[in-house]
Amino acid sequence: MSDDAEPGMGLMGHLLELRLRTMRALLALGLVFTALLPFANDLYARLAAPLLAHLPEGGQLVAVDVASPFFAPMKLTLFVALLVAVPYVLYQAWAFVAPGLYRNEKRLALPLLIAAVLLFYTGIAFAFFVLLPAMFAFLTATVPEGVAMMPDINAYLSFVLVMGLASGLAFEMPIAVLVALMLGWVTPAQLSEWRGYVVVAIAILAALLTPPDGLSMILLMVPMWLLYEAGLLVGRLLVRAKPAEPA
Repeated sequence: MSDDAEPGMGLMGHLLELRLRTMRALLALGLVFTALLPFANDLYARLAAPLLAHLPEGGQLVAVDVASPFFAPMKLTLFVALLVAVPYVLYQAWAFVAPGLYRNEKRLALPLLIAAVLLFYTGIAFAFFVLLPAMFAFLTATVPEGVAMMPDINAYLSFVLVMGLASGLAFEMPIAVLVALMLGWVTPAQLSEWRGYVVVAIAILAALLTPPDGLSMILLMVPMWLLYEAGLLVGRLLVRAKPAEPA
């Protein structure tokens, strides 16, 4: 425990504080979800727009299950509510953990946490506005003659959420690099030496996550590679600025 930790708080006090902050986070999520409920169908219509724009005239999504028209928008609304509530949820987590950290750990952890959230949001936005339209353009162009492409709304929702989450996690590349460097797991020289292997790994990951067209693969691969280089550059600066530990 650091010098900044609250004195006199035993195990029961920590458990009570954890319960309080968990309830606050869940309450915030519930309030956002309730506020978004009236717009559930509008949110799903917005989510379906990138695919509908590439379907033939009159093309539409279908609901195979009887309850799909109700549950699919609800699932999407819960996901959007979670995204909106994430900053407050993480603030509650930070407020619980921060008293047990040293000052230098706080100075490092807080900027990394904020950057991680912003990068995750950026990755999801990149998937929705750039990656998914390119993927749907390719997929709808490869439909065999005589086949009508009418995806199920649940299957479409799952596909989009998986791609959004994958893109959001892929944009965490600089954070992963910085954490590995600051913890001493690797050195900037090692990461530079492994650059070729990293590029190959990124290419394989992009190929697995995207359809078999070059454009979608490149659209995901290039940002991941650039983010890796950005993380490496910032990591070099931080390692140089880090004071040497006494022998």
